[in-house]
Amino acid sequence: MTDRSRKSDLSLANDVAGRYGKLSQVEAVALGGSQALGAADLCSDIDLYVYVRGEIPLGVRADIATAGAEYAEVDNRFWEPGDEWIDAETGIHVDVMFRTVEWIEEQLDRVLRRHEASVGYSTCLWHNVLTSQALYDPNGWFQTLQQAANQTYPEGLRRAIIAKNHPILGRNVSSYVAQLERAVARRDLVSINHRAAALLASYFDILFAVNRMPHPGEKRLIEILLSQGAKVPTGMCEQVSALTRNVARGDQAIVESAEALIEGLDDLLRGEGFDPAQIG
Repeated sequence: MTDRSRKSDLSLANDVAGRYGKLSQVEAVALGGSQALGAADLCSDIDLYVYVRGEIPLGVRADIATAGAEYAEVDNRFWEPGDEWIDAETGIHVDVMFRTVEWIEEQLDRVLRRHEASVGYSTCLWHNVLTSQALYDPNGWFQTLQQAANQTYPEGLRRAIIAKNHPILGRNVSSYVAQLERAVARRDLVSINHRAAALLASYFDILFAVNRMPHPGEKRLIEILLSQGAKVPTGMCEQVSALTRNVARGDQAIVESAEALIEGLDDLLRGEGFDPAQIG
């Protein structure tokens, strides 16, 4: 991205944040994603997180979303509640997500205090808060939230993520490998693709936990791990490539690729003091 387009993105982000900042329900607005990390490219959108203490009327949200937009969608609820639009002047995609103050505080408490893991992406919200940039924070609430989140990776959380995600890779009756075997037997390419994606989600959740790194989400995972000098299985890049390449074949090769991927991960876990046969 050129400096000029980067400035255009930040100017638009600040302008939109300012519009929300005028609303009494809004506690803070933060810029997240690649823009906040300085990793944006020409395909990147603007991810804004609006933290509220009360519901913003849909009509008010629609006024903000449609002002200067060539196309807008209001009250999308596919993932987090949000509004999206394409800015008419710049062509930039603006993606706004609404979170209550109580909800995000609970999500951080869930992982940082109670050490509760998920099946894949366990610490993505933690990473999001840590790496977001406050654009509107008049009372310092978001700054305080970030300060609380800026802590050493809890060992209990690390172990909980590994315990939650490792058995389902290949050991349990309903493991991803077992499901891939059944999908191959049925020649069900949709199921094969679905289970391979789920396997990778748990695989990378474990890798980021092993390295005591909050999970950055679904993009550029290999690049991020390697750039941070993380501990990774020997041959990881080739193994992931083989797995994704063999999905389209729909035969036993996908199962063999999954088993090789897990074997490499198990070697890494042994080096970290874990016994793969006893995890979970």
